Amino acid sequence: MGRIFEKRKHKMFARFDKMAKAFTRIGKDIAIAVKQAGPNPDNNPKLRMAIQNAKGVNMPKDRVESAIKRASSKEEKDFQEVVYEGYAPHGVPVVVECATDNPTRTVANIRLHFSKNGGNMGNSGSVAFMFERKGVFKFDPAKLNLSEIELDLIDAGAEDIQQDEEEITIYTKFTEFGHFLKFLENKKMDAKSSTLQYIPTTTKELSENEQDEVLKCIEAIEEDEDVQNVYHNLA
Repeated sequence: MGRIFEKRKHKMFARFDKMAKAFTRIGKDIAIAVKQAGPNPDNNPKLRMAIQNAKGVNMPKDRVESAIKRASSKEEKDFQEVVYEGYAPHGVPVVVECATDNPTRTVANIRLHFSKNGGNMGNSGSVAFMFERKGVFKFDPAKLNLSEIELDLIDAGAEDIQQDEEEITIYTKFTEFGHFLKFLENKKMDAKSSTLQYIPTTTKELSENEQDEVLKCIEAIEEDEDVQNVYHNLA
């Protein structure tokens, strides 16, 4: 009984950690959007997207409004978006997206995470060529009737559509991302999330033990407070 309770407690804390990380990431997205184009979402597509993504992870409305207000003040930090590249153990390529107010601190920390966990940091362009930048849109299947709108989605730029019981995922080319966002807005279709991601062009098969070593490295990087997203090609 005690072991079952411990497992449940571990899952609960893991869920809270994941939610806290998502809220922090979106808070930075909001700050960057507001600094770039102001606090009015009507005139700021990037902010509208961040607010929609906040809804997708059930971020409280007052927390979203607080993030917008904070970002509007002169005291708020200026976050820079930076991308780092490297290799996890066993030559697995990794792309790390960060939002930071101190790139010197961030690059040192990311390099340390790689080296302490059997990987190594690379130069800009060293692994990015193994990935494609794509728009990734996720929907609740209960709110999107694919049979009715699939052709419209393809006309709007959908390159690949995947569906399972939990969600519908639509991929677009990087160049079609803005056009597809505008299509969704015109159709008043709310995505759970709308993001640009690095999608690997090939995947790497490893043994279970090797996978564990890779995932340990990736998890260490993901836990860094400046990291927004981590991409790899582990199968």
